[in-house]
Amino acid sequence: MIHIPILRQGKPYKSIDVNKAFHYRTGEQLAEISQANIGLIRRDLLKQGEMHAILQGFSTRELISMAKKAAKHFAEDELPLGDSMQSPDDIVRQITGTTGSPNVMVRRNMEKVRGVLDSMETVLAGLTRLPDLDMLDRGYGDIGGRALSFFPRGHSLGVILPSNSPGVHSLWAPAIAFKTPLILKPGGSEPWTPYRIAQAYIKAGVPPEVFGYYSTNHGGGGEILRQTGRGMLFGDVGAAKAWAGDPRIEIHGPGYSKIVLSDEGAQNWEKYIDLIADSIAQNSGRSCVNCSSVWTTANGKEIAEALAERFAKIAPRAEDDPEAAVAPFASPDIARRISAMIDAEMDGVEDLVEKKRGTPRVAEKDGCTYVLPAIVNCSKEHALANREFLFPYASVVQVDASELPDCLGPTLVCTAITNDKALQQRLLTNNHIGRLNFGPISTMKISWDQPHEGNLFDHLYARRAFQSVLETVA
Repeated sequence: MIHIPILRQGKPYKSIDVNKAFHYRTGEQLAEISQANIGLIRRDLLKQGEMHAILQGFSTRELISMAKKAAKHFAEDELPLGDSMQSPDDIVRQITGTTGSPNVMVRRNMEKVRGVLDSMETVLAGLTRLPDLDMLDRGYGDIGGRALSFFPRGHSLGVILPSNSPGVHSLWAPAIAFKTPLILKPGGSEPWTPYRIAQAYIKAGVPPEVFGYYSTNHGGGGEILRQTGRGMLFGDVGAAKAWAGDPRIEIHGPGYSKIVLSDEGAQNWEKYIDLIADSIAQNSGRSCVNCSSVWTTANGKEIAEALAERFAKIAPRAEDDPEAAVAPFASPDIARRISAMIDAEMDGVEDLVEKKRGTPRVAEKDGCTYVLPAIVNCSKEHALANREFLFPYASVVQVDASELPDCLGPTLVCTAITNDKALQQRLLTNNHIGRLNFGPISTMKISWDQPHEGNLFDHLYARRAFQSVLETVA
């Protein structure tokens, strides 16, 4: 039986208390996972200063080089997993086993992690906008004749991780190159990827002492966020709300990402229907950057019908089928509850995909439970107009151009296909949009040197006023 230990400053620790991870379909136990209590976490976090000091002994260039090596180890090598070894094929099967995500989606998300590690220099240059990354080592520099200095906001980054997709781990992976130790709480169904990233970094030469890995309960996760210098939280609306008032915590909750079509975009929607469908359905709709609503100034009904026609063809497939386009839910009850929430809020509209398919939205296949794609065509006032669910769902909403973007609400990613200069300017000045794409760019297309939610460098470092007349510093 695979045992996943706690990592206490990189040292494996087997706890008396364990959780068990089961295969989503067969019920077979795949692993036991050591659990950390609050007292253990609290004691270990007293050593954050020591952990931080270790990374200060490396140059940024050295850490970038290690990240590049870690990318290769992560993607290609057998790495420690407790007392056993884990191959790249092993982790794909294990993630699929505990989350239900098909192999093809897991591999695609694992490639995102590898890509960020391999491109760390580009990522850091984009996040910092520094012409010379050696400034990160000195803590000061000169840009265009202006002095610049910055300092770390804390001694570590505590990360409360989700279970929905391995790709999100790309967001915190650069912390090591920023000389910031990592305190990780894995998601209950996806303990595999963060452990493997830590092991890849360690094999690449990063001291193991700068990694903490604590599978724990809600209270333990809260302790990590309270005690670490900076935090990152992936969670639902409730979790995000609980920490919304703490500036130390970068919150990654629901995305409510959108596509906006106006003038040319709305009139020629057929040209963009592939992009819209991909933005909604890629990764089985489980990413915060999946499009969850389409806002158009014309042809709303036609767009909704065209999407429904496409999505009605999506059916459950085997987990190892390369054409698998929708993931099952590890818990059948959650799948049915999500579908019931949608049905309860229909109020005068209908699921166009379900209507075309002629079968219920919740489907069973080979002992697995799926929620098949859903499209609704509704008004901007409707309860389903601006919602997000963990499967391929989107509303199509027709509005007047003058109502955009005020009617959109909070939006993580907005792809706007329009030649309307006035609308473009209103979008540019809207403070509710996190990432803005002009033109036919999928909401799923992420450039890691331009993060869609927050900036890790700005989260970990603060800028200070700086002047010097010392020759040794100038």
